[in-house]
Amino acid sequence: MAAGDRDAMKLIDIAIRNFRRLERVVIGFEKGETIFVGSNNSGKTSATAAFRCFLGEKEFKVHDLSVSRVPAIDAFGDGGEAEVLPTIELDLWFSIDPDHISFGRAFTLLPELSDELDKVGVRLKFQPRDPAKMRAEYWTAYPVSEGGTRTQRLSQFLGTDMNLKSHYEIAYYSLDATGAYTVETLLDSKDGRSLLKDLLRVDFVDAQRGVEDDEASRSSRLSTAFSAFYKKNLEQADAEESAYSVIDENNQKLTEHYKKHFGGLMEVIKGLGVPSINDRDLKIVSSLSPLVALQGSTDLLYIDQERQHELPESYNRLGFKNLIYMAIQISHFHLQWMKTEQNRPLCHLIFIEEPEVHLHAQMQQTFIANIWKIISEAARDTGKVDLVPQFVVSTHSSHILDAVDFTKVRYFQRCELEGEVHQAVSTLNASRVRSLRNFQPEPVAFDGAEVSSEESKRFLLRYLKLTHCDLFFADAAILVEGTVEKLLLPKMVEKSAPKLRTKYLSILEVGGAYAYRFEELLSFLNIPYLVITDLDSVDPDGRHPSCRGDHPGALTSNATLKQLLRVETVHQLLELTSEQKRDAVRDRCVAFQTGVIVEEDGNTLQMVPRTIEEAFAYENFALLRSGELRVGKDVPQDLGQAYEAIYERIKSSSFKKTNFALDVLSSEQDWATPGYIADGLLWLENRLTEVQDVQPLAES
Repeated sequence: MAAGDRDAMKLIDIAIRNFRRLERVVIGFEKGETIFVGSNNSGKTSATAAFRCFLGEKEFKVHDLSVSRVPAIDAFGDGGEAEVLPTIELDLWFSIDPDHISFGRAFTLLPELSDELDKVGVRLKFQPRDPAKMRAEYWTAYPVSEGGTRTQRLSQFLGTDMNLKSHYEIAYYSLDATGAYTVETLLDSKDGRSLLKDLLRVDFVDAQRGVEDDEASRSSRLSTAFSAFYKKNLEQADAEESAYSVIDENNQKLTEHYKKHFGGLMEVIKGLGVPSINDRDLKIVSSLSPLVALQGSTDLLYIDQERQHELPESYNRLGFKNLIYMAIQISHFHLQWMKTEQNRPLCHLIFIEEPEVHLHAQMQQTFIANIWKIISEAARDTGKVDLVPQFVVSTHSSHILDAVDFTKVRYFQRCELEGEVHQAVSTLNASRVRSLRNFQPEPVAFDGAEVSSEESKRFLLRYLKLTHCDLFFADAAILVEGTVEKLLLPKMVEKSAPKLRTKYLSILEVGGAYAYRFEELLSFLNIPYLVITDLDSVDPDGRHPSCRGDHPGALTSNATLKQLLRVETVHQLLELTSEQKRDAVRDRCVAFQTGVIVEEDGNTLQMVPRTIEEAFAYENFALLRSGELRVGKDVPQDLGQAYEAIYERIKSSSFKKTNFALDVLSSEQDWATPGYIADGLLWLENRLTEVQDVQPLAES
């Protein structure tokens, strides 16, 4: 390609249908890197596996069909129509420049190009070869018994031996989206395979990379990877007769040869952030016999530069090995693509699964930038600066996520099968995919001013980056007021909703003024969430100073309560029922302080806390009275005076909230979780463990 044309053709969109969890999803691809995130078993691996089956060397299995489609196979086996037989489909859409000369060889089989056409598509379909023949063989293998049934269903028949491979095949279609509908045109199988080969090369850096500390396993050692890289990508050494008689001399020459030709790659690896100044350098030396050594066999050593002491490969940490191994693989795939002079595929896609394995946080944060450094160095060294691949990085690392533009994130979430509702959480057998590029919050009108869509979006993205947010991997989110709630929440969960300990919860400290800004994002991601915030009662007169929660006519200064619940007075808030604090559409519950009945010596008094510290004191009044818990001030004997004293002490500037929380955590006493928090945690526990409504499957 000519300079400046690196974006002339890219894979821009894919659609997957009926493959495992992915019943019907559309995923947009970025020109550079696309990031797949989501909780475990949300479909990220399935998306990669679809490419392996259609474009790699992995064979389809009958269980690759979405579970909702298997009954259709069995229905056909029982005598149904062939039209019900399901297929697995992968659509690939590429951006194009019709004037680019290199497209001619690839697009002769596609619809006629025009100046208005900016993309072309190919559909790969795993479909039955001959449905009638397949059913006939099934009936022969499993005839009807005396009871009128067969001992195995058709899906079971296809799952044994090579039956699926015998009766299903990959068919190729060109796609035309210029009209109102996308039209598919069947291609000759040979032409379809050739077309796809011209369009796209796909490589995989697997999650299980076999980089281990077991030195006995030669196949898992980095030296093996370096040797393979050398044989396939670098200039080979010339054998001299003297090498066969002087082993040491020739090994020395080969070591110098490796140093010369691996120099570029080694410098890139050293620039990845490891080894640090306290680590050892890398050195590749020739080993074994001269005959084998000349074929490129190598050992990787770690050199103490000060003492020139050599240590074997197994003496370095797994994170370093993992990073080097990925660098070698990515460099190899990229070089092999660039070195393809005849009919080089127009696009190159590299999948990288879970690169964070064994990498510390700093390595994870710089991983994407380091990958592009490897690619840029290789492209520059070969003089082909415009031949750059696209990457798909599948990760569970919030550190990797922090370092990328959120518009490049694709969020995978478990959902119900198409057409089904009221599914239990544990039986969500399908997935939806959300593109963060499409996230656009609605403007929010508040206190006479409007927070624009772009301002809300900027705030959310800045917050997520600054807090290393793990929101995209969570089963649910809890938004808390401040440090005290965040410190005490794990113990409160243990006391009040222990089943939540097995769930992946993202705890966001957002204050009372900003929690409502997360409403659009959490709804977009369809994540259930609990908001734990403060009543924040203020006097209705004057400049609205703080007041006790039972002050006549008190208002709330809490922006989140006013925005989410649409009420402004404390009286209205205290009158809300549990159901009114919940929103089934938004999948949300709002928890705030309510009145606490304090009993002592036959006397009772309702105390209305305005903060979590007050609520904790009133709920655990007996411990406060006994001195087991302290607020830094003596508590009067009279309940009314005690109420006022606790309120005044906690609102004072000298009261250290964090110290109070740490004292609670260090206490050996069996304290009680404030009731409003316990109620909210129980709602979330039930929401994640019992039958639920899930929004319909959507493409986005």
